[in-house]
Amino acid sequence: MEAVVEVGAACEFGKLEIARTSTARRRRKKSKTGLKRNGQLAYGFDFRFDLDGLVTAPQLYDYDCTLYARLGLYCYNFEKGTNLKFVRWEKYNSMCTSYYDVYLTLHAMDPACNSVFPFHTLLSNAHRRFAKDYVIDTWQILACRPACNKRVSEYWDRDQAMDTFYKRPMPTWLSDEALATDSKKYYVVQEADLHENDWLHLFTEIAFFSIARAELEASPPLEINKLVVETKEDYITEAREKLHAKNAIFYISYKYRGDPSIGFTGDHRAIIRKTMDGEPEHMCLEIASERQAK
Repeated sequence: MEAVVEVGAACEFGKLEIARTSTARRRRKKSKTGLKRNGQLAYGFDFRFDLDGLVTAPQLYDYDCTLYARLGLYCYNFEKGTNLKFVRWEKYNSMCTSYYDVYLTLHAMDPACNSVFPFHTLLSNAHRRFAKDYVIDTWQILACRPACNKRVSEYWDRDQAMDTFYKRPMPTWLSDEALATDSKKYYVVQEADLHENDWLHLFTEIAFFSIARAELEASPPLEINKLVVETKEDYITEAREKLHAKNAIFYISYKYRGDPSIGFTGDHRAIIRKTMDGEPEHMCLEIASERQAK
């Protein structure tokens, strides 16, 4: 991601460095004044309070930003019952504190009317953690909406709003015995479901990205072998209702069929826990991917 670096050049009396510092201060002051006048800009997405202030388009393609953007659209579609599609992303701004926050502006299309419009997504990426056989990443969507300057609710209310079933340590791989003994809690995804719900492929892509991110520049060729959904709640009328539960655990077995030189050819397994805290535009994925292919 592009960063602006101010280079201080030495001169005989230090005049060049002083002049550059003064220019930067004037530029920041002018930028902030302009932002105050324009209430249509959204903090994080359109401006930030450093250097020039304005968020600009990146120079290079970043595959991770495409995944963040697509996940934001999935969250919005899940809440609103829409079917918005990712077109391209326009710009991003990243901020690092105890989390890695990415403010994304992308272009989305509504197939219902064939319109394309700007869309905002805020993704917060927590620090990676490790279990015995898994590497675990946490991605939180904290905003997903058509572009606007509405304030973002950045607080994730995991403790108060979520059932304890989904707050426990990440589960281990689901055995065939467990699946057979308590089938009401599980749904084995069918081929038709994979065609009707393209976000299942997105989840698989995110799982593979967590172990192969350094090697990826575009969507990899992945094939889902088996996918099982678990929820605490039993289904009411059809088992496939579990696909659309607000909180669910996905057990994904898949195969990478791409370039063998990157070292990930073969079968992989991942567990993804999706949770929602009840706040609009909020969704969390905990992605546990096996470190070694099976």
